[in-house]
Amino acid sequence: MARHQGSLRPRLRALHNDPQGLLAKVTEEIEAYWELVLAPYWARIRAVLDADVLYRARMAAEHGAGHLLNDLHTSVSWDDNALRMSRRKQPLTRTSAGTGLLLIPSAFTVPGRSRTLLLTELEIPASTTQLAHRTGLSPAGVSQYLTALRKAGLVSAHRAGRSVLYARTTAAETLLQAASA
Repeated sequence: MARHQGSLRPRLRALHNDPQGLLAKVTEEIEAYWELVLAPYWARIRAVLDADVLYRARMAAEHGAGHLLNDLHTSVSWDDNALRMSRRKQPLTRTSAGTGLLLIPSAFTVPGRSRTLLLTELEIPASTTQLAHRTGLSPAGVSQYLTALRKAGLVSAHRAGRSVLYARTTAAETLLQAASA
């Protein structure tokens, strides 16, 4: 951290200088955080993670690994038999990456907020382009999120001339009402 931030704050410096002596305190803090923040919601968090793993496994089995990788995030793509990651701060070489690819599901990532943002923006039906303009998300990202929302039964798609308009479903309306309550 000191290499990236320039210097360590006093508490981090103390931990750096005496990791064994402060290990018990760090462990207590992590346990307190678990009990207060995560434990009450762990069953729901675990269900989301398990559902995501099942969804990704099914996607890979039905459509192949390339389709799975293209669906992960807008910054990740699979084409020409290569995995590409845009907006990486440091280059990733085969040597530094090692062998294989480990995918770790997370309940605390940005796409959930982006999908929620799209649902709230769909108070009136809109196209991918309109939603990208209104939210500041990339058109590709909006398209990817809308596909996931459609698969989840939260949006429907309707052709209107040359455009496809997306609208919230009753399930999405119920979900948004429950979230605001």
